[in-house]
This record gives sequence, structure tokens and C-alpha cells, in this order.
Amino acid sequence: MALKTVALLHPGEMGAAIGACLRGRGLRVVWASAGRSAATRFRANAAGLEDLGALERALGVADIVLSVCPPHGAFALAREVAGHGFKGVYVDANAISPATVRNIGRVLEAAEATFVDGGIIGPPPVPGVSSRIYLSGGRARDIAVVFAGSNLEAIPLEGAAGAASALKACYAAWTKGTTALLAAIRALATHEGVEAALLEEWRRSQPELPKRSEAVTVQARKAWRWIGEMEEIAASFEAAGLPAGFHLAAAELYRRLEGFKDGTAAPALVEVTAAFRRGAPRRKAASGDRRRSSAPRAQEETTRFKFGTAAIKRDAAKRLRSLKRP
Repeated sequence: MALKTVALLHPGEMGAAIGACLRGRGLRVVWASAGRSAATRFRANAAGLEDLGALERALGVADIVLSVCPPHGAFALAREVAGHGFKGVYVDANAISPATVRNIGRVLEAAEATFVDGGIIGPPPVPGVSSRIYLSGGRARDIAVVFAGSNLEAIPLEGAAGAASALKACYAAWTKGTTALLAAIRALATHEGVEAALLEEWRRSQPELPKRSEAVTVQARKAWRWIGEMEEIAASFEAAGLPAGFHLAAAELYRRLEGFKDGTAAPALVEVTAAFRRGAPRRKAASGDRRRSSAPRAQEETTRFKFGTAAIKRDAAKRLRSLKRP
């Protein structure tokens, strides 16, 4: 089957850049603007994506669905696509655990779609910037051909679905995990009045750490996206019989940076460490939250995917519980 049309769900910063790569390869790239924000519409238009309005219309013309969304929405989005009877190739390129990937694969394959697992490493592949997408399972090699010659290098792996996401989880466990850890160390050192001494010792014995410990300031505006990713990584460690606490702590630290979401300028490190110490902002629970939390799992899983930090908080405990189930 020729793979000529891609439905991109949904064009955030990374997704829009990938969509532009695919357009540069001569593919038709469509998306569905219904329910999406003005910022998403702007990114999609700038990338030259074709808006078909409704999800059903986008799926109706697509050979490939490419899912690039915050981790907490990946499963619900896959169920939504399966519910529309999509029978092409579904590529999940989200930062989720191997267990979540396999669950998504079962949902799509039960609906007679072909499933490919993807893990993106690197920044958005805009002109002059190259990144990689690792692929596993199903038609991984066919999907790799779709990206050939673009700024997103596609690397098929020999393993089944889950291998690409496992590689991504291992990579991000270090890069994003240590970003949180180093910034938290700076916060502790400031609290105890030894920051200057710590920095001087680092300069003598670990000269790369002073600069690396400030990397969180550049990432603070999108730290909200990493909460779910850290929780997925924690679930991956736990599933392997390893302690999950490292990355659950990182998730909590990133949650405390929600106030910097979509900021126009990077905050100073002192603002970040102060946010760490203050804790996550408290929000009043909606009147129906307690009722929804006790709803049957099947009903929760069919909830339409929504972006935003509130959804992350609301679904975090449920997601971790479901990842532990066989």
C-alpha cells in the first residue's frame, strides 16, 4: 500500500515541525482543527498543513496517522482514532512507556489498523536542525522510508512495538531526569546557604555542572509537558523491577513549574528554585471530580483527549495504576 497522506494529530511545536518535514518530502499532510487552540492553528498554518476541520475527515483520507501529543493524552487519542474505524498505519510517536505503547497497539490492531511505535529524540526538526525518530513493530521500515532525506532521521529497530519507546524512555530518563535533579540540588544549596561553595567545588571537580544546573530555566515554559513523561518513565522502571522514585520526584518538580507554561522569556534560576520550594499551585477541585475519579475504568478511557496541565494532574494516578496492570 502506498503511503502518501499523513493525518498529523496534533500539530504542537514538535508535530508542526515534523509535518513540515513530511511536506518537504512531497507527502500530503492533513490535520483536524476542530477543538484545537488558536496557537495550534497558527503553527499548522505556518507549516503549510491542510486543515480538514473534523477528525473523521482527516482519517478518511489518511494512509498514516501520526500521533504527537503530550503523554497523558496518547491512549485516549488512540482510542478515539480506533473508534472511527481507521485501518491504515498508526504511528504513536509520544513519550510513553513500553507498557502504554503495547496497550495502544492492542487497541489499534483490534480495530484492524497497523501499529508502529515511535520515539523522538532531539528538538523539533526545523531547517538547520536534525533529530531522530526510532521506530519498531509492524511496518517500521516502511515508515522510515517516508522520512528519508528529511531533517527527521528515521531509524527502524529490530524489536517489536515498545522497543522504540523503551529507548526514548531510557534517553529521557537521563536528560530530563538530571535536568530536574541538578536544579533541585541548586534549590537545596540555596536553602542551606551553601550555593556559592557548591558552585566553586563544581567548577574545580565537575566543571560542566554549573552550566548544566541552569538548563532548567530554558525548559521551564514546557516543563508541564514533561510531568506525564516522567511518570511514564517511572512506570517503566517499576515494570522492570527498578525503583520508580527518581522520576516520580522529577515529575513533581516539573509540576511545580506549571506557572511558567508558555512564557515568552526564560525565568531566572532563582525564580525556578523558588517555585520548587513553594510547591505546586493548589487548584480548587471541580465539583464532579470525586465522582469522576470513581467512575469505571472503561468509561474514563473513552474520555476525549484534552490538552493542558489540569488533565495531567487529574489523570496521573489513574494512568500509573493502569500501567501496573498486566
